[in-house]
Amino acid sequence: MSEETPAPLNFDIHKVMELLPHRYPFLYIEAMRDVVLGQSAVGIKNVSIGEQIFQGHFPGKPVFPGVLIIEAMAQTASALVVETLDLAEQNPLVYFMSLEATKFRKLVEPGDQLKLHVDLIRKRGNVWKFGGRGIVAGKLVAESEFTAMIIIPEDK
Repeated sequence: MSEETPAPLNFDIHKVMELLPHRYPFLYIEAMRDVVLGQSAVGIKNVSIGEQIFQGHFPGKPVFPGVLIIEAMAQTASALVVETLDLAEQNPLVYFMSLEATKFRKLVEPGDQLKLHVDLIRKRGNVWKFGGRGIVAGKLVAESEFTAMIIIPEDK
């Protein structure tokens, strides 16, 4: 007897906002695709020239910052963890603990669709480690391994 693997899930912006506390201008994913709870997901970031960051990075040659690509990976992983653990109603916060093997390979510019592939490496209690890859038009633009801790805030 074999167990069926559940079909991957897709989340729209409304679901993403249920799972994350981030809001504009610091919410960097607009959707999630191919979500396999407890395992992996693909975050979607449509890079637009209208984003505030391009006023200063860089005038005349807009480039989406590499650190924000990593942040978008982390947001994708955070939403995956919150949904996996069914914690959305508890308003959890997820904090970076470490970054490793981070590399930026190509520029990300307005008009690009950035796909943020995250895969669980391991989890121990409330600490989760992921491998992430940023992909634009089938090309690797960034990669990183990152560890984060999930915290349920105490009521004030």
